[in-house]
Amino acid sequence: MLKVHAEALGIETLEVEVMKVYSFSEARQNFAAVLDNAQKEGAVRIMRRDGRIFIIQPVGDSSSPLAVEAVPLDLSQREIVSAVREGRERD
Repeated sequence: MLKVHAEALGIETLEVEVMKVYSFSEARQNFAAVLDNAQKEGAVRIMRRDGRIFIIQPVGDSSSPLAVEAVPLDLSQREIVSAVREGRERD
């Protein structure tokens, strides 16, 4: 709502993403919630007592790039084999 009012007045706005930060103890006690939050928000930070900070973020889709949907071609097995052989003979 504030952004709409600022833009109406010609004021440039800056959007800032805030990443959730957990202490190590909080993260350990609520690990499932930490992972859920990372999935929802993109990443979360875990801070240890000594000040070190770690980021947990979800890994992208792990499906194979070769896992593609079949295309219905209405070709018989004989026609497919013939096309493959023809393609090999060109080389």
